[in-house]
Amino acid sequence: MKFPRPSALVLLFLWLLTVTGYSPLPAGAGVTVDHAIFAELLHKYVRNGQVNYDGLKQEESKLDRYLAVLESVDPQNLSQNEKFAYYANAYNAWTIKAILGKYPKIDSIKELGIFNTGPWKKKIVRLNGQVLSLDNIEHDILRPQFKDPRVHFAVNCAAYSCPPLPSEPFVGSRLDAQLDEATRSFVNNPDRIYLDGNTLYVSKIFKWFAEDFNSDPYAFVLRYAQGSFKRELIDRRDNVKVKYLPYDWTLNNRPQ
Repeated sequence: MKFPRPSALVLLFLWLLTVTGYSPLPAGAGVTVDHAIFAELLHKYVRNGQVNYDGLKQEESKLDRYLAVLESVDPQNLSQNEKFAYYANAYNAWTIKAILGKYPKIDSIKELGIFNTGPWKKKIVRLNGQVLSLDNIEHDILRPQFKDPRVHFAVNCAAYSCPPLPSEPFVGSRLDAQLDEATRSFVNNPDRIYLDGNTLYVSKIFKWFAEDFNSDPYAFVLRYAQGSFKRELIDRRDNVKVKYLPYDWTLNNRPQ
């Protein structure tokens, strides 16, 4: 069989690609995920980190539709920011789904595992033809692939001491600003991080994931601290010692 010879225009285009080094847009350019359903649910049922599980339980079918949207996405077609947002939202949405499976007969997410081990290692997350665990998303995808310590203020473990669940989903177009806001909000919440004399009390998140923070909670907190808190940290920088606060695993259905 004889194939038609390429036209002069096609040959010119291929020659230009060669001599200019031009390449098509990278995979994922312009591809986004529709988080509208999750946005509606978060806006309606999350206020200042307090999650209204009673309301979410009434609209669990809507949450299921959002989970089906996530399941249908191939993350390899997404840009880096879109991919981060996709996995962070998947983690948070599937955590809510896990809670609703036992709610209201639950006081802590840790009750979802035998011997109070929680649901994190269970294969419950359906994404792109795979069944993953919440730990897979956090520790095998988000942390190693993106190497951004702000991830710890984006994924929510449904406990009172966790960084609060945001009232909106993460989106690739605003991801950096959203991560900064989530981090600043947690760092500057005196119920979560505070300075008492020369002792800086911080969340155990900084101990559990010390390598993500370069084993230097003070430097990370200083970077995101604001106002008088930041000034005090600077004034006492040579004498500050760090201590870790107890972690409250009770369900995040009360004001934070």
